[in-house]
Amino acid sequence: MRVLVVEDARSLAAVLAEGLRDQGMAVDVAHDGLEAAAKLDVNAYDVVVLDRDLPGIHGDTLCQSITERDDRVMVLMLTAAGSPGDRVSGLTLGADDYLSKPFHFPELVARIHSLARRQPFARARILRTAGIELDPLRRTVTRDGRRLDLSVKEFAVLEALLRAAPAFLSTEDLLEQVWDEHADPFTNTVTVTIGRLRRKLGDASIITTTPGVGYRITDPAR
Repeated sequence: MRVLVVEDARSLAAVLAEGLRDQGMAVDVAHDGLEAAAKLDVNAYDVVVLDRDLPGIHGDTLCQSITERDDRVMVLMLTAAGSPGDRVSGLTLGADDYLSKPFHFPELVARIHSLARRQPFARARILRTAGIELDPLRRTVTRDGRRLDLSVKEFAVLEALLRAAPAFLSTEDLLEQVWDEHADPFTNTVTVTIGRLRRKLGDASIITTTPGVGYRITDPAR
């Protein structure tokens, strides 16, 4: 899952980004509305965590512009103003959810996952194929009932492949969805992560590779 955090308080933005990355999300950060708008034009995001009171372009204006895009992104609006009237006005602007500061970080994570599931064409909460069951919210994965101990990036790569199945994801797709805008396009980190994931799944044929196309999940039983 790829998330854009738009927060002008740099210390808070850094804490949020680090915490969400620890949850296996690819996170980009913008510190004002203009920077956020530029990133939205270049990158595809699942959820935008949007501070309401932003310099450059106000959060309200940015939220409205996001809702008018063809490639609709789910918006979680953050604000220090937490009255019922503020929440109603934020949702009226097109925000999909609203969280008042201060908030508990686990609640933010749960709401981001909830919004991702509400995206158009979103898949079921529990992802299943080839004996694999992956729960993004509880961050658990099993293969034929056996619990797998995956790293953050291994889990995120597997989740991306399961969501895309039966389609292929290229190395560039995985770098974009699992890492972030600072990922080196010439790195072999995707290849290394796929190799570790195959070993932990116990069957290399589950993740197939087509040169020049990418990777995909297949069911060896079919």
